[in-house]
Amino acid sequence: MAGQLQDKTVLVVGRGSGIARAVVEAAVAAGAEVVAAGRELPALEAAYADTGVTARRVDLTDEASIAALAEDLGTVDHVVSTASARARAAVSELTPEQLLLSFHTKVVGPIMLAKHFAPRMPEDGSFVFFSGVAALEPDPGFLAVAATNGSVNTVVRSLAVEIAPIRVNAISPGTIDTGAWDGLGDQKKAEMFARRSAANPARRIGTAQDVAHGVLHALTNTFMTGVSIPVDGGQPLV
Repeated sequence: MAGQLQDKTVLVVGRGSGIARAVVEAAVAAGAEVVAAGRELPALEAAYADTGVTARRVDLTDEASIAALAEDLGTVDHVVSTASARARAAVSELTPEQLLLSFHTKVVGPIMLAKHFAPRMPEDGSFVFFSGVAALEPDPGFLAVAATNGSVNTVVRSLAVEIAPIRVNAISPGTIDTGAWDGLGDQKKAEMFARRSAANPARRIGTAQDVAHGVLHALTNTFMTGVSIPVDGGQPLV
């Protein structure tokens, strides 16, 4: 991976941990100059202190915030958005506010990133957004997640045509061992991971590093655009 992104600037939107952290580390290892951006700037600055990674603030639900970041950074080569707003609930419990926050964070926000960053990017630049296995695998309690992820898959196809030759792709993770599942509690999380490990063809749960490898592939394969890349261990197959 070393040198694949040498002399490139990569903006990674997300938290200072989990998948976003793994993506930042993979991009740095590949030679990129990395800017990490998110809503909680002090937390990002602490997470990336003494790493050489620049921290900036951005709120994907606020177009003015996105425009200001684009103005501040100027030209970047690649933009990766890992941000999400978890809207896991049965349809009987979902609220419009949950749905709208999910869409603003994973769909509207990335479109605004393209609006404000694409005019400043070189022709060989790219965007990588995040979808997810819920778009392909209906599961009770994941309606809002599925709808959001399905929309991301549509967005990357449309944007890839509209802003070509800048490339636009998505990563679609399956069950990944990050803090996203901690709310289940230790026992329920372990039981779910055991069930899914036994069922999926890869016979294990994914890691943040697995996802980061997929992102790096999307950033560096210059003949790939408009696709959602599964990093899911074959989960939708069973």
